[in-house]
Amino acid sequence: MVKKMTENANDKYALYSKSAWAIYILITILAILILVFLVAEDNEERFFYTLMPAAAAYVFRPTEKFMKKQITRVMGPVEGTDNK
Repeated sequence: MVKKMTENANDKYALYSKSAWAIYILITILAILILVFLVAEDNEERFFYTLMPAAAAYVFRPTEKFMKKQITRVMGPVEGTDNK
């Protein structure tokens, strides 16, 4: 019984974690689209604004500790996992 509850909590946290990363990716894509379609004036700028936000989002991606803290803050603590 305890093992099943832990697996359920881990599955729930995994779902929350995937959702958080999906939101992060969507925000990055939205930033790219805004820069490409609203800010860029020529093809060279469009190319630059397509590559640089994606590269910056990769380099400055949040750590797992930060993501865990934000998931716990937004979704509440998941019972059965280590939320420290």
